[in-house]
Amino acid sequence: MQYLFDALKIPLGKTKVEELASFSLTENFSAKDLIDLSFHKDEQIGFRAAWILERIYSNHIERFMPHAIYFLQKLPFQHNLSALRHYVKILAFMTKKNASPEIEEIIVNYNSDNLVDVVFAWLIDEKVPVAVKSHCLNILANLITKHNWIKDELSETMEFLVDKESIAFFAKVKQIRKQLAARS
Repeated sequence: MQYLFDALKIPLGKTKVEELASFSLTENFSAKDLIDLSFHKDEQIGFRAAWILERIYSNHIERFMPHAIYFLQKLPFQHNLSALRHYVKILAFMTKKNASPEIEEIIVNYNSDNLVDVVFAWLIDEKVPVAVKSHCLNILANLITKHNWIKDELSETMEFLVDKESIAFFAKVKQIRKQLAARS
């Protein structure tokens, strides 16, 4: 764990992040340790921990699985916007229709009402970066199968935000609208 903390104190490149994610297989740190470190008072340490956590989810999901519910419980309390980008990306992966059966079961059985509320709040928050909002759109669209009411609310929210956000956001809205139309 000390090795991980020392590594998080210095700037990391993608190669080092991937290396640390792989080290999670052999070193004495877990996805839970990274979740906890992502809330560190030093926002750079928190960001780096969240980035490694995302790579563990993507490349070593078996290391993430034992802590998936802990991740969902902690997600609403993430206020580090740099770390939040990785958190919402993980949740977007978790809620995708091609998520692993184990993750799908967790999402189906998890009381996600609070998560939906928090994700909608991030979507309309002017201080939240567009990259986070883009993942929020995916999460909400993915959760429509579990919460039918999201579809109308999401459509109205996108309509409200489309002129207030960037071109990148507009492109994502277009993609989500197609996804919603395909479900009708």
